[in-house]
Amino acid sequence: MRTQPSPQRRVLIIYTGGTIGMIKNAKSGTLEPLNFDNIQRHLPELQEFDYHLSAHQFNPPIDSSDMRPALWARLVNIIAEHYESTDGFVILHGTDTMAYTASALSFMLEGLQKPVVLTGSQLPIGVLRTDGKENLINAIELAAAADDEGRPMVPEVCICFGNRLLRGNRSTKASADHFDAFASYNCPPLATIGINVNYNQNQILHPSGEQRFTPHTELDNSVIAITLFPGIRPQFIEYVFENPDLRGIILRTFGSGNAPQQPWLLNAIAAATEEGKVVVNVTQCDAGAVEMGLYETGNQLLKAGVVSGGDMTVECAVTKLMYLLAQDLDAEEVRKLMSTPLAGEISVPQCETL
Repeated sequence: MRTQPSPQRRVLIIYTGGTIGMIKNAKSGTLEPLNFDNIQRHLPELQEFDYHLSAHQFNPPIDSSDMRPALWARLVNIIAEHYESTDGFVILHGTDTMAYTASALSFMLEGLQKPVVLTGSQLPIGVLRTDGKENLINAIELAAAADDEGRPMVPEVCICFGNRLLRGNRSTKASADHFDAFASYNCPPLATIGINVNYNQNQILHPSGEQRFTPHTELDNSVIAITLFPGIRPQFIEYVFENPDLRGIILRTFGSGNAPQQPWLLNAIAAATEEGKVVVNVTQCDAGAVEMGLYETGNQLLKAGVVSGGDMTVECAVTKLMYLLAQDLDAEEVRKLMSTPLAGEISVPQCETL
């Protein structure tokens, strides 16, 4: 399918902060955020686009380590405010929590029919070898790209980094050093960027005409992610699971969803489930999926009330659980939806039951 650039297409760039807009403090030697003018000064190519570009800036810009649900809600409100008048959105964001933000937005922007492309850089825009220029130029092109009938090529939340466009809720930061910083182990790229942009049409989500854009700003962060390891102390697990303010637990297990077959763990999970808490199983492995019926250890988790997270990333599982817990749903509905694809975050519907 050919893409058709159009002078009329409008792209809003939302600058939250991050390395792409930072500059080195001469006294301390540390990187500090500047405003969007710093990016424009080092990237005159922005003036050459045939699109109408506008910008919205967080004031002050933030380090992505300080990203939190209230700021995700702020991003949703900005997008909702400009949704009707804008063809695509580019979010400039620090890399450390970019996958969390992309995952959260994929659920909070229900019925999205326009591109929301997150990007950033490993080196500041003012550094000679920066990757920020190429990432930003590519992100703008992808946010504006449309087919012959004016429909957006990739109407979903994505991450554009290192010449690849990845589904946001399938992405994770895989390297602190390389320009190719993000990986999507269980989902192929939505597009690869070379001389031409090659779209993977079979992977791109295209909303039905019946879907309406419905922004959500409420999240419930009464959740925790726990990584199991050999020798983890039972007292710590019990203390966390018994916390009355806790509503959801992401359990990062071994391999295909296995955990110690110890009474202290299974009893803690069963008690939490009985209290209405939602326990979700995701693997610690980079690639692959949870299959709790494969081994007896995983089967024991099923019996205790754990639900499968399939091949979701931990970033996606955490933000999806926050999103669902904020809806008017009972615990059983949340458990069911955690195993159900809502925004392309799971390869296939998960239906592991006893």
